[in-house]
Amino acid sequence: MAHTQQVAIVTGGSRGIGRAISTRLATQGVSICVNYSARPEPAEALVKELHTGGTSAIAVRADVSDPTQVEALIAQAEAELGPLTILVNNAGISAPATLETYDEAALDRMRRVNVNGVINTIRATMMGMKARGYGRIVNIASNAAIGTALPGTTFYAATKAEVLILTKRFALELGHTGITVNAVCPGWIVTEMARGTATEEEFSARVAEMRERTMVGRVGAPEDIAAAVAFLASPEAGFTTAQVLTVDGGRKDYIGHS
Repeated sequence: MAHTQQVAIVTGGSRGIGRAISTRLATQGVSICVNYSARPEPAEALVKELHTGGTSAIAVRADVSDPTQVEALIAQAEAELGPLTILVNNAGISAPATLETYDEAALDRMRRVNVNGVINTIRATMMGMKARGYGRIVNIASNAAIGTALPGTTFYAATKAEVLILTKRFALELGHTGITVNAVCPGWIVTEMARGTATEEEFSARVAEMRERTMVGRVGAPEDIAAAVAFLASPEAGFTTAQVLTVDGGRKDYIGHS
């Protein structure tokens, strides 16, 4: 199947890593549904930019933790762009906490977006992909899921570890239908989420710190992740499934022993 015959939904696709993924896929001729949950302005601005470049694109609001909203998202995307062939589960939230500052409500919300969101979108898209005998699903996890030692990310890491096992199990369930399911684990990427509320001085210090934790001596850019997703979402990746591709510059601070 040619890239120009493909339609992608990128959840959380208007900013940061999601924006880079949307833009990268668009350069390959893929039609793009930019999903967002709260702020329409960045999504609409991206769609306008994609239109200028000749890409068919729409912005659709939906909270991926809500199955009803996800079903409406898929229906609108297919009605306006055509049959869905690529799903990139990028939407996610982070609630930094330690055992002492654990907040059950915050963790529940994080799990509903980070984990249930993946389940909801795959369930809503798989029947159409099965019927056509083709699909590419890429889940954005995190290297936190496989044991980086950044303080405050324990519970976030737990949700992303769930995404990794779901990726492998869903790949097992769907592989015989022509659907591949893979995951990308980004390292520390310069985005609005990474910046948070830090001052310029604080953020510069954090960048320097994280740069020293990598083998390649730099922090990541959203485009680094988009490049990995572009391969896994491509027709050429048909023999690649149930895989976890870590894109973190060779982080040196893993706490695991395996």
